[in-house]
Amino acid sequence: MSAFVVTGTDTGIGKTVFSAALAGAMGAHYWKPVQSGLADGADKDSVAALAGLSAERIIPEAYRLTEPLSPHRAAELDGVAIDPDGLILPEIRPLVVEGAGGALVPLTREVTYADIFAQWGLLTIVVARTALGTINHSLLTIEALRARRVPIHGVAFVGEANEDNEATICEMGQVRRLGRLPLLPALAPEALSSAFEQGFSLEDFS
Repeated sequence: MSAFVVTGTDTGIGKTVFSAALAGAMGAHYWKPVQSGLADGADKDSVAALAGLSAERIIPEAYRLTEPLSPHRAAELDGVAIDPDGLILPEIRPLVVEGAGGALVPLTREVTYADIFAQWGLLTIVVARTALGTINHSLLTIEALRARRVPIHGVAFVGEANEDNEATICEMGQVRRLGRLPLLPALAPEALSSAFEQGFSLEDFS
């Protein structure tokens, strides 16, 4: 059964919303290994609510860090030492694993998420926005993943339709366009599920 890593080209681009939509569509388990920032709630809670996932499908984080910062710095402020080798993939399937921010966000001062993705060897989905600047950010992300031999499943876009940006990224990056989630006026489970169904083919994730 399928398992995917979801990463992004930047922070705040809709990666968690896409992860929720994908997990809900697949009926998958969800895992965010490191949560940075707890004041506004954890991403796993948002995913559970948006995807309609039961508690047993939400896998607890390996690390819960107080400050909304890069994991390496948030861990230092909390007096926590993140052990990248201890981030063992759950064996349960189907599974959606969400990183934090972009692919090169550091877990420690020596190890990035992309390094961990390479160790895991799971197909990785790059979530990218569609607006100005996305071509550069997306191609850099694709290049960084490829440099580490991370298998890229494709790109999922979030935002208003921009056919040229989306086509350019996929052609130059030699990756598949999986689909696009529009910006929803209000985030709700039914609206998100419907948007995913219209924008993506579930067969691409089987």
